[in-house]
Amino acid sequence: MTVTNSLPDGPKVPRLLRLFKFITQPVQYVEDFAKVYGDNFTVWGSRDVHMVYFSHPQALEEIFTADSNHFETGEGNSILRFLLGDNSLILLNGDRHQRQRQLLTPPFHGERMRAYGQTIREITQQVSNEWNIGKPFKIRTSMQEITLRVILRVVFGVDEGPFFQELRQLLTSLLDFMSSPLMSSIFFFSFMQKDLGAWSPWGRITRLLQQIDQLIYALIQERRAESEQHRQDILSLLISARYDDGEPMSDAELRDELMTMLVAGHETTASALTWAFYWLDQLPEVRDKLLRELDTLGVNPDPSSVAKLPYLTAVCQETLRIYPIVISGFFRIVKSPIEIMGYQLPKGTAIIPSIYLAHHREAVYPQPQQFRPERFLERQFSPYEYLPFGGGNRRCIGLAFAQYEMKIALATILLQFQISLIDQRQVRPVRRGLTLAAPAGLQMVARPQVKRVNISVRVISEQ
Repeated sequence: MTVTNSLPDGPKVPRLLRLFKFITQPVQYVEDFAKVYGDNFTVWGSRDVHMVYFSHPQALEEIFTADSNHFETGEGNSILRFLLGDNSLILLNGDRHQRQRQLLTPPFHGERMRAYGQTIREITQQVSNEWNIGKPFKIRTSMQEITLRVILRVVFGVDEGPFFQELRQLLTSLLDFMSSPLMSSIFFFSFMQKDLGAWSPWGRITRLLQQIDQLIYALIQERRAESEQHRQDILSLLISARYDDGEPMSDAELRDELMTMLVAGHETTASALTWAFYWLDQLPEVRDKLLRELDTLGVNPDPSSVAKLPYLTAVCQETLRIYPIVISGFFRIVKSPIEIMGYQLPKGTAIIPSIYLAHHREAVYPQPQQFRPERFLERQFSPYEYLPFGGGNRRCIGLAFAQYEMKIALATILLQFQISLIDQRQVRPVRRGLTLAAPAGLQMVARPQVKRVNISVRVISEQ
């Protein structure tokens, strides 16, 4: 393609109008621009600060494979600094980012990750057994309870006692409050981020974070004191881990990474599970096909066997395709001019890989608004066509764990319950903080799963 020495065309909408739509209609925001301008478009800002959205696979490949020194990625996510801290992997750049990433990755992969399968199943059973059969419940609330308990046990190594109850209550209060429509706006208007006392929105967030920090730092000190106990929770593994120079992580680094895991690993998986149950109820033929596959494993299947099921995997993949929890990948601020798909992007340009638009390209996903897991059995998609966890050196380190947890929790519930919506109206995603989610009030009802008996086996046993 010929170098154009210009940015892609795009809308010149007044900032306040644009932000209002971005906050209240996040999906329609990108869909409407893509209909007019195509795969790549520029949202023109003030003071020559422009945001360029890319969703064409070629553009995404060029972004994700480019030398990371071209970009300032941490600064593009500075909106999260108040919550995650200066040492969060999400906010780091360059060598420091790579150094931290190498230390954090091992606990989320391989045998260590698979060792958590039974824990995920036990917690899922505990939460789902609390449902009143035939009585409505908020499906998202239950999925949040599952994923929060999993995080607290797997990452923090706690699942009972006063510490567990207090941290669970504080985190739930913080995340629910931050995800309300009002607080979703505060993320994007810095003038609203003022502590005006305990009753002000920002003041409440500040005080909740202070209480959470007190608990986390106390736990870190406690774990450092029992370093010889050979615990397998992720906090203990990180305390014993060492950088290449032999240095351990500081308390501040541990706190910031723990908060990152909590925020990134709890809300996101809960949203994905909520959507999975929504689609399985909307499409009984998909649910029945999945149940037939689960039946092949028999009673109390091993978690690792569950995780390998192809149709279950495809259902989870399609859930994350059609409504990705994070609508866009991490912003990349151009540090030195770079060419992407023929466009010369000057220093200061914000590059936004659009996950949602990439997942809805007709050329890649025919009938993209249709939920069809089979598409993942028919072909393999490149990491520039399917990217629910982002891409390049910013790809989520917890992606394998998130998919594993999602499959185990989904299978555990489906083998025991049939989950149905109370209201069969179509549901569209809404903003929940910086993510996309099903409406918080979405209600479902649980009934015992109908046991499917293999007739030929039954006949033989009766002879």
